[in-house]
Amino acid sequence: MLTLTFMLALVSVAASIDMLNVCMDSKHHKVAPGPEGNLYQQCSPWKDNACCTADTSEHTHNDNSYLYNFNWSHCRVMTDACKKHFIQDTCFYECSPHLGPWIQTVVNPTWRRERFVDVPLCQEDCVTWWNDCKDDFTCKENWHKGWNWTSGHNECPAKAECRKFKEVFPTAQSMCEKIWSKSYKYTTYTKTSGKCIQMWFPQGQNPNRKVAEYYLNKAPSPGIPASLFSFSVVLLMLLI
Repeated sequence: MLTLTFMLALVSVAASIDMLNVCMDSKHHKVAPGPEGNLYQQCSPWKDNACCTADTSEHTHNDNSYLYNFNWSHCRVMTDACKKHFIQDTCFYECSPHLGPWIQTVVNPTWRRERFVDVPLCQEDCVTWWNDCKDDFTCKENWHKGWNWTSGHNECPAKAECRKFKEVFPTAQSMCEKIWSKSYKYTTYTKTSGKCIQMWFPQGQNPNRKVAEYYLNKAPSPGIPASLFSFSVVLLMLLI
């Protein structure tokens, strides 16, 4: 008969493997990652293994899409150079299957039960994002909360002043870390380091699984998602 220690070790290995290829429990994510025949434009790099559907990928490119009714142009019309980064950010959020080490349970869930926190973003991705958006306008530092939703989509709260990104976010680090409530962590790692997550990469060349594996092995994860805990319990019961 298998010893309890050995069974727990097997469960730990199984959970670790899943954490390298898992979808968050959120509004539009698939239950499990898998190939998609055709993902739209900037989401296409994930088509071989994605947590998003083709329909979701198409709507990530639209202002006020049904996904979240979020309007990037809440102050002035956002430039195409800046908008492409927010589209890529949305594709990354919806499609990436390699964020297991950074997935955390949402304390007071409304439209999602899990989110990612402190994903170590490559310096090039963060700096380029900030440079392309620094002269665009926004009225808020944290885009996760505090909007006026009475019209059905996000509008600036009363008395909020529209200012250039570079005034609201003086540095690339401040923007990447604050705009989505610490979803991302600014790093000085480059894309060749193997220690940072890339938001941009050629189709079929997703480097982020190896990065996730590096962090999973380096230190304890922030917490095993509920879906993986359930999987571990089932596996343990089968082994007993």
